[in-house]
Amino acid sequence: MTTYAALLRAVNLGAHNKVAMADLVDLCGTLGLRNARSLLQSGNLVFDCPGEPPAALEDRLQAAARKRLNLDTDFFLRTANDWQGLIANNPFSAQAKSDPGHLVVMCLKRSPRV
Repeated sequence: MTTYAALLRAVNLGAHNKVAMADLVDLCGTLGLRNARSLLQSGNLVFDCPGEPPAALEDRLQAAARKRLNLDTDFFLRTANDWQGLIANNPFSAQAKSDPGHLVVMCLKRSPRV
């Protein structure tokens, strides 16, 4: 069983992509995800999933949210290990300690083109 943090892009920003957290938690349950919980109205979820590749699970969540909640947004799944690696490899660790309110992390589906 893997625990994921799911970040949803641009939900509950004014009138844009309004969704109740209870509806997102219920959606997770209908998809067989376990122990789903949310944080305030952030659009962020944490849940457990038995053995499904993250990219496939992102696609399944996006499709289900579109169909059942009329919510068209990207889902970005990361594990605790993913977050620990991100923190450990932060190239701005000194700035993160001295001014953490200005540190921004953006999840992407694939590597950016350079």
